[in-house]
Amino acid sequence: MNEIQTISSRENRRLVNARKVRDGKVPDQIFIEGRRLVSEALSSNLEIGECLVVEAFSDRKLLDAVCKTKSAITEIPVKIFNSIADTEHSQGIILIAKRPKTSAGTIEGSIGSAALPVVIFLNEINNPSNLGAVMRTAEAAGVALVIISTNSANAFSPKALRSAMGASFRMLIWENAEFDQILRWADEKELTVTAADIYAKESYLQTDWRTPRLLVLGSEAHGLSDADLKKIRATIRIPMEQDAESLNLAVSVGIILFEARRQNI
Repeated sequence: MNEIQTISSRENRRLVNARKVRDGKVPDQIFIEGRRLVSEALSSNLEIGECLVVEAFSDRKLLDAVCKTKSAITEIPVKIFNSIADTEHSQGIILIAKRPKTSAGTIEGSIGSAALPVVIFLNEINNPSNLGAVMRTAEAAGVALVIISTNSANAFSPKALRSAMGASFRMLIWENAEFDQILRWADEKELTVTAADIYAKESYLQTDWRTPRLLVLGSEAHGLSDADLKKIRATIRIPMEQDAESLNLAVSVGIILFEARRQNI
């Protein structure tokens, strides 16, 4: 096992950096907390920089897995560790890893082998937990790619990563995309642009999901603007009882995607 170093000063440069990564102030690094998420990260292709554990951390099997990455392991007193953790009841282990690349250049030519001929475009989704839940749902359904617009939550923030349950480490993601840019890209890829809209006439059940599509979803609070909807060829809705105002974003995505999956089995 790698030698485990001990840090007892909260002002140590490693701990200062960990707090900055946690708070999204280090663009090329991500903060991964919790045994389950750490295990998911270790089984993915992430480049692990270092591991921080609370003193007397007892999961030797997990530490052995960290050692295989040859990353530094640092033990920290409970009080100081809690000042770094992003959760109220931390499980005592944090990884600092290199942020995956999520630009257009990293996904070109890589989406043809997906189980489902659907690409998701999330436009201005501000809630990181919702965004992460969509990532988890998209992976389960077999989606090729998730595109995230500018002015959206950070897909690799601690909250988004916890909601995604490891899906963000494995999914193809394209961040900071512009709306019109993605419509042009979808046209080039011969994807039928289809938006979820509560006022649409056609039900998602009437849609042919065997046709490759770009599924566009807006925020729960505002949806897509009228100007954006006018640029989109097809709109669909999920039929609901009249008194129901809306569905959670991830629930809506799950309903639509698993109908699409049913049609493609």
